[in-house]
Amino acid sequence: MSEGVSMVAGCWLKNKKTWEWHFTFFTMAETKGKFDFAIDRGGTFTDVFARLPDGCERVLKLLSRDPQNYKDAPTEGIRRILEEETGKAYPRDQPVDTSLIGWIRMGTTVATNALLEREGERTALLVTKGFKDLLHIGTQARPKLFDLEVAVPDVLYEEVIEVDERVVLRQDGCQLPRKDPERIVTGSTGDSLEVWKELDLEQVEKDLRGVLARGITSLAVLLLHSYTWSEHEKAVGSLARRLGFSQVSLSSEVMPMVRAVPRGYTVCADAYLTPKIHQYLKGFTSGFKDGLKDVDVLFMQSDGGLTPMEQFCGSRAILSGPAGGVVGYAITSYSQMEKKPVIGFDMGGTSTDVSRYAGQYEHVFEATTAGVTLQAPQLDINTVAAGGGSRLFFRSGMFVVGPESAGAHPGPACYRKGGPLTVTDANLALGRLIPSFFPKIFGPKENEPLSLEETTKHFRQLTEEINVFLSSNQSQMSMEAVAMGFIRVANEAMCRPIRALTQAKGHDTSQHVLACFGGAGGQHACAIARSLGMKTVFIHKYSGVLSAYGLALADVVEEVQEPCSLQYKPASFSELDQRVEQLSKRCHDTLRARGFTSGQITTEVFLHMRYEGTDCALMVTAAGYPSNARSCRAGDFRSAFTKRYLKEFGFTIPDRPIMVDDIRVRGCGQSGITSVYKAEMGHRQAKPITKCYFEGGYVDTSVYLWEELPCGHSIQGPAIIIDKNSTILVEPCCEARLTEGGDVCMTVGSDPHCALGTELNTVQLSIFSHRFMSIAEQMGRVLQRTSISTNIKERLDFSCAVFGQDGGLVSNAPHIPVHLGAMQETVQYQVRSLGNKLKEGDVILSNHPSAGGSHLPDLTVITPVFRKGVSGPVFFVASRGHHADIGGITPGSMPPHSTSLQQEGAVFTSFKLVTGGVFQEEAVTEALIAPAQYPGCSGTRNLHDNLSDLRAQVAANQRGSQLVGELIDSYGLAVVQAYMGYIQSNAELAVRDMLRDFARRRRQETGSLEVESEDFMDDGTPIRLRVQINEEEGSAVFDFTGTGTEVWGNCNAPRAITLSALIYCLRCMVGQDIPLNQGCLAPINVIIPPGSILQPSQNAAVVGGNVLTSQRVVDVIFKAFEVCAASQGCMNNISFGSEKIGYYETVAGGAGAGPGWNGRSGVHTHMTNTRITDPEILEKRYPVVLEQFSLRPGSGGAGKYCGGDGVIRKLLFRNKVVLSVLTERRSTRPYGLRGGDDGVAGLNHLHRAEGRVLNLGAKTSVSLDPGVRLCTSGGSGSYEWEPERQNDRRSYSVHKRLERNDNMRKQCRQISDAFKARTAQLS
Repeated sequence: MSEGVSMVAGCWLKNKKTWEWHFTFFTMAETKGKFDFAIDRGGTFTDVFARLPDGCERVLKLLSRDPQNYKDAPTEGIRRILEEETGKAYPRDQPVDTSLIGWIRMGTTVATNALLEREGERTALLVTKGFKDLLHIGTQARPKLFDLEVAVPDVLYEEVIEVDERVVLRQDGCQLPRKDPERIVTGSTGDSLEVWKELDLEQVEKDLRGVLARGITSLAVLLLHSYTWSEHEKAVGSLARRLGFSQVSLSSEVMPMVRAVPRGYTVCADAYLTPKIHQYLKGFTSGFKDGLKDVDVLFMQSDGGLTPMEQFCGSRAILSGPAGGVVGYAITSYSQMEKKPVIGFDMGGTSTDVSRYAGQYEHVFEATTAGVTLQAPQLDINTVAAGGGSRLFFRSGMFVVGPESAGAHPGPACYRKGGPLTVTDANLALGRLIPSFFPKIFGPKENEPLSLEETTKHFRQLTEEINVFLSSNQSQMSMEAVAMGFIRVANEAMCRPIRALTQAKGHDTSQHVLACFGGAGGQHACAIARSLGMKTVFIHKYSGVLSAYGLALADVVEEVQEPCSLQYKPASFSELDQRVEQLSKRCHDTLRARGFTSGQITTEVFLHMRYEGTDCALMVTAAGYPSNARSCRAGDFRSAFTKRYLKEFGFTIPDRPIMVDDIRVRGCGQSGITSVYKAEMGHRQAKPITKCYFEGGYVDTSVYLWEELPCGHSIQGPAIIIDKNSTILVEPCCEARLTEGGDVCMTVGSDPHCALGTELNTVQLSIFSHRFMSIAEQMGRVLQRTSISTNIKERLDFSCAVFGQDGGLVSNAPHIPVHLGAMQETVQYQVRSLGNKLKEGDVILSNHPSAGGSHLPDLTVITPVFRKGVSGPVFFVASRGHHADIGGITPGSMPPHSTSLQQEGAVFTSFKLVTGGVFQEEAVTEALIAPAQYPGCSGTRNLHDNLSDLRAQVAANQRGSQLVGELIDSYGLAVVQAYMGYIQSNAELAVRDMLRDFARRRRQETGSLEVESEDFMDDGTPIRLRVQINEEEGSAVFDFTGTGTEVWGNCNAPRAITLSALIYCLRCMVGQDIPLNQGCLAPINVIIPPGSILQPSQNAAVVGGNVLTSQRVVDVIFKAFEVCAASQGCMNNISFGSEKIGYYETVAGGAGAGPGWNGRSGVHTHMTNTRITDPEILEKRYPVVLEQFSLRPGSGGAGKYCGGDGVIRKLLFRNKVVLSVLTERRSTRPYGLRGGDDGVAGLNHLHRAEGRVLNLGAKTSVSLDPGVRLCTSGGSGSYEWEPERQNDRRSYSVHKRLERNDNMRKQCRQISDAFKARTAQLS
């Protein structure tokens, strides 16, 4: 029989082996004379916490899957404990007698695993007509910025049924010339809606029967605006259940919140996963007599509350396992007296989860798991791909940890199964894991001990490679130093999400306790706490099974929620009070029906609140804010909202009304046990001394068994504490103490490491790379949370970066690619222009193309960082954000027909936004309204948002300056600047390696080291590139000579745009995670002819160059290197507005295919990655109806690897607006590569109310009357095909010649397909 093996908390467990504790406790929730079980069924192990009838606790751990011994792990765990404790036989082949079972509480990863592995129920999606691809497109943003193969998990449904029904929100002042709606209804929010198209149930029934006939019995229903009016969804649900669908999930019932996309994902997940959960529950209950009929069985939900087994559903089960751990550490680690917040740190084999608790559970209402965004209450748990099984790499001079994992098989190198080096191996090599404390369960036959020899062999090989790389003037590294280096890099990677979790919400990371539990966290806890400035680490006695223990401590939760559209003001308080009272009563009634008394029930009211005109809503509780004469009865929510908004975002908007989007009531039935345990006094001394490697070398380290330590005993580091499920490393200058409860509390001392010199240390290189990137990321979080505009806060159209003393880019967070190289040009211009005129307290504002600007709406705010005793700036930090309007000839400042810079809005070259620490509001206001002096132009149309977002950019820079200062305080200016240079050199090295590799392959294939390409703008302007590569140096000349001249229009691209496109392409071609900085361009000589479209004159119009020409430059570069076929080559800029409103969006298209992959359909590509407004939000806030948003079938080139399809987006305008369209690829088509078909050109059509259809062309601005429709179909990607036979090439050329005539396209495709088939037969 094969024995299962896995690692938990530094200890190894073998199936059929268990380690247990027996403690005494007292509880408030007694189940006299019976056994109570709390069980966490994980992916690898199942943890069981049992409360015995005699008042003892028992813990058991067993494999989740061991089919040769038992069918179900939780059932087996219960059976074993009952059998061993009662002495009575409980045969495995018979249902378990439940007469001695009081209650069972479970958390499970069944739903999570089904989602990750895409093993849910076959599901169909029924959706409003025109939106069959809505969930495929989603937010249109790609998950990984530099991955050309856009890998997005598949949707959960197998088929789509479009329903010809439509409900729209009524709008005051709507001017549509249409007949009266079929009926007017009132939604649950109080909003009035018009039913434009009633539901055709006969057709729906016909469609549903067809789905059933194909074996699909699970249905998800998503109809637009059903969050407020659900009659159509309910009618479909009733019909589907009558027809025999076994699972019917309605979005209006699963989560009635506005935003169709996340609500759609959520209802699909519910339909996809709930049958799998029911299937598991059926199997679980069948293992007990009478199916657990008389046993109270509760399951943990993602929000940290328990729910009855029959109500456990897929959309609320994703975090069922981790949630128990959060409840466990929250209750056991947080002191109500000290009120010191706690960070939960759960380090597993492949990833690490971090969360925060400060007296209340922190929830989020949209979170993404396995590529699926769920709109449901979930504990705020952040995950980073760094765990015990994370692999170790040395790449281009950098120590890299993860994200790849060794998995359970083959596992780390020490498993003796041929696995790679991992973090676990590094701990073993340093003596932090002791093989003699592990069972002999490794190797092919699973009968050998952990292999220090295998780990040492692998590390010696890697050390040799590293030392070969290091130059002769750099000191060589020992094997231990290499292993220690990887540990430090892994620690820094795990610190980043903790900083994000705390600082992103305005909390001081150092003022937290680190609660460590789960896998291997105890080996890293001291180092991570020290890096974050924390002084205390808490490790519970059940840290190895804390998720199970947390289930025993948790409360039963009943939540009800409904949407709302009320303004928070006295006139609305009576309605709010009434609705809160009704929801609270529902919670009370439900919990009383489950056996709770009124004294055990508590309720908490939440309002989902936001400032009017913004998209950032906060779920607010009035706890601590009692009601008064100016509030509703549930509490003073206005004060609670403004205080939290100020804390999280740094400002409030006093003159802006506050809206309530949802009302939520959370009821708790207090049922958790309360453990009051005192450890027995132990008398054992430390085990023999071992050797552990720390920064200063090997140190004698005492080893203790946790269970033998006496209460109150203190241990000075270095030491190792071992129990049956975990290994804890007490580092030097740290102290561990055993509490009265048997837990370990560690006090973390200061870092005793020697001062770092300016000479290169490859380990520190990786750490500094993380630190610089963390600064840029934290700047971005501050900017997002302190900004007010939709463009920055919601669409995320911004970038933040750190720059060196010379203005060279050091670190750029992966925000918007078109900003990458351009910001460096802007900062360097200020360095050259202002020089010693820059003083501390100054902040510069710039957007002029000649000063490194991309286009005028992108305002760059630059803050010099000064250091005492140094005359000039030592660093710079900068943020660039797209402002929705800065004046010009059209609303949105994106005019399609501008011919001069002045027509595009306000211009800033080296404007001092802040002088001596004072924000120059009057001066910047004057500059923002200055465009009105030009004929046909207006000043900014949204001054309030401009000023608010500029202040947010200043705040983001201030945070970056502060973090740079803290880094200098820690290491010294000379060291920080030295490593800045080393990081830039590392990026240069990675690019040189890539160029050498390409040159070698190119020389072998063609004998030439030159590549060239050409593509055209829609107006016929060529963009030409010739690249000459020096294989020996790993350098290249990118020569754009032959590119067309500056154009009479706005597609001129400043030089900075070309550099941004180039640095983006280089980063994509490197193919690995490298620092993004000016070093990427060091091996590159760029030649751009002055006066060309890529280096226009100073006052040339450029707004289209940033959003259109940049994409064409990328296409030209990738074409030269034959990396991938062309993507849509456009950002599809659509804006409309009036005197009252303004709206701007960029629309996705198709991604080009490459060698081995198909292009993704309906996604943003290359130089942009902004999100698109949700259909329901769009219709709620703007005078428009979105009639269609779907893929454009067949618009991507067909072939071996198909190009991604573009999208069709159809808008109906309800009022008079000025529409601006700024697009490309309407004449030229996205190219195919190596014989691949081109994609289809895009179209912009205007549908007049009287039936006329007009082609708008690529670029236009037009005034529209109500009732006019815009239909834009974005340019699509093409495909990659490597021809293998001459006949294939011939068929391709025939196909291309025929397809030149667009009128014959359909016929040509048929001829071509027939020709290809015939050719294949002849072959």
